[in-house]
Amino acid sequence: MTKRIALITGATSGLGRAIALRLAKDGYNLIITGRRKDRLEELDKEIGIKYNSTVISLCLDVRNYEEVEKAINSLSEDWKKIDILVNNAGLAVGLDPIHQGVVDDWERMIDTNVKGLLYVTRVVSPGMVDRKSGHIINIGSIAGKGVYPNGGVYCATKHAVDALSQGMRMDFLPYNIKVTQICPGAVETEFSLVRFKGNQGRADQVYAGYENLVADDIAEAVYYAVSQPAHVDIQDMLIMPTAQATGNMFHKEE
Repeated sequence: MTKRIALITGATSGLGRAIALRLAKDGYNLIITGRRKDRLEELDKEIGIKYNSTVISLCLDVRNYEEVEKAINSLSEDWKKIDILVNNAGLAVGLDPIHQGVVDDWERMIDTNVKGLLYVTRVVSPGMVDRKSGHIINIGSIAGKGVYPNGGVYCATKHAVDALSQGMRMDFLPYNIKVTQICPGAVETEFSLVRFKGNQGRADQVYAGYENLVADDIAEAVYYAVSQPAHVDIQDMLIMPTAQATGNMFHKEE
């Protein structure tokens, strides 16, 4: 049986890296993408040592449509037959009220979280439509289900992911393409370090006093979604630490 192919964006760290390893463990061949070539090479090597999967690395920035199109179109015809697309690349930058917001932060979040997801989907999905088969997984967030102070722009981008996931289900319904949105709460990755622009102390505070999620928890959710029978589409999953109720409401031990 031919191995299934999964393309994962933002695979150089955090959720993307964990998802790549989990799908490799289950025998998928992988196309891993990201901006950090050294990390892609490290992940490629690790998968080659641990699992019987073939990996292709594409060093690209999802914010650049021409770059995305060129990289994916450079694949051989067999590798273009992507079964699973995991739109994972995303980030939060800054935590400011709108009147003090940094426009460059807004641009990075909108370009990555919304336009990047669209760009990759636009290039990959026509092949799924032609084959009348495929599964698109969009990594959303609890921030796409509610809003919290000083995070309005990030929350808006993740609300956009929620809306796009619903729209994709409608657009791809005639083509037997599944669409799943997975929305994590607080997961300890590089997320907060990026949000606070390298301030490790502030990042550590986000995860102090309770048991947060880890990247492998979300990777298992992705695996669960893609392992369902053909007639079952897990459309929306919200995954939170037990100690988290909303985007900004936690029970923390003193």
